[in-house]
Amino acid sequence: PPTSHPPTPPADAVDPILLEIFNNTFMSVAEQMGLALRNTAYSVNIKERLDFSCAIFDQHGGLVANAPHMPVHLGSMGESVRIVISRNGDDVRPGDSFMLNDPYNGGTHLPDITVVTPVFAEEGEGEGEIIFYVASRGHHADVGGITPASMPANSTRIEEEGVLINNFRVVSAGQFDERGLRDLLTKCEFPCRSPETNEADLRAQIAANALGIRELRKMVSHFGLRRTQAYMKHVQDNAEECVRRAISKLSSGEYRYEMDDGAVVAVRTSIDVERRRATLDFEGTSPQAGTNFNAPKPVCRAAAMYVFRTLVDDEIPMNEGCMKAIELRIPQGTLLSPSYPAAVVAGNVETSQVVTDCIYGALGVMAASQGTMNNVTFGNQDHQYYETICGGAGAGPGFDGCDAVHTHMTNSRMTDPEVLEQRYPVRLNRFEIRLGSGGRGR
Repeated sequence: PPTSHPPTPPADAVDPILLEIFNNTFMSVAEQMGLALRNTAYSVNIKERLDFSCAIFDQHGGLVANAPHMPVHLGSMGESVRIVISRNGDDVRPGDSFMLNDPYNGGTHLPDITVVTPVFAEEGEGEGEIIFYVASRGHHADVGGITPASMPANSTRIEEEGVLINNFRVVSAGQFDERGLRDLLTKCEFPCRSPETNEADLRAQIAANALGIRELRKMVSHFGLRRTQAYMKHVQDNAEECVRRAISKLSSGEYRYEMDDGAVVAVRTSIDVERRRATLDFEGTSPQAGTNFNAPKPVCRAAAMYVFRTLVDDEIPMNEGCMKAIELRIPQGTLLSPSYPAAVVAGNVETSQVVTDCIYGALGVMAASQGTMNNVTFGNQDHQYYETICGGAGAGPGFDGCDAVHTHMTNSRMTDPEVLEQRYPVRLNRFEIRLGSGGRGR
């Protein structure tokens, strides 16, 4: 008798094998975008330090998958994509790309510029509709401000930290707006010092997005649009279920972290084991500061998404599903929810680490890291250098901490000494681990 085959499941049914295939394929697309960005970028920040992130999003701006790049970027990029969606409405065409860095509209701090590109359906299903988004975020070596490298220690308002970019159409129907970009970067109170470098890195980000679009279209061609979009949701739902299982093993707690200037970040974690939900309440956090340690809400959200993703043992992409079982309560007007024109440059690199340590501490799963990204910056009108120096990771139940590694919100490399001396007029005298700097531990 002829061999019978099982009926083909409907496109929106969940097949565990296909789920794993889509999990890895989506992540692979983001990884390929990252390789393209690294290979075509000009700046040391992106090419050598790997201070960038690439990700793909559903048609609503929900994070679907990312490569293992910078957690502080990945947990907040969805806000930038949703801003582009809401600001442009139907005024979007194939070949358009938008750029933004506004911390009050989905950004983190001004050096992190995000390029968002819509993916339109081609011939067949949904032709002419936006079916996905791809985005890349890179830390630019200089975006203006009162000091070279755009990481001033003493800024008190956002304009002192560089050029504020909100929903600029950098590519229109495939045409790169070189003149408009140059005006944007240079005709302001504190202009960019090296707009040629900014342009080169932005072109690299646009190229990375173009590669992402090409790979997603290959997926649609192979699996069909309906199935691909269905598995975008299944991938998010799977992440949600994994996080819920992790939550069911946690206990409620609270943690209070006093920073060097006396400002406090406080969090209370309430675990509802029955509903498998977690509430993170930041009541008790200090008011918005006159310094630049204010961290926009997307930074706090990124820290929470990162923490709960690390509690999952399964190999899943960090995505929007990780946050569906988590409620964030961030009082307005605090250090973690500042209002324009508050300065925020240190909030992304310092306060973000504090928030992460706070959440881990409240959950009782890991000791604090060094609590900083150890930022080093110098430069002049011709050269701008920015670096984060690795530190230590905290220990936890059944495992030791780790020495000399970038932790939590940062996941970059350090610039190789040879590259540093080749690209900048400096000589590096010593490069070593300072033994015992973290204390003896217990």
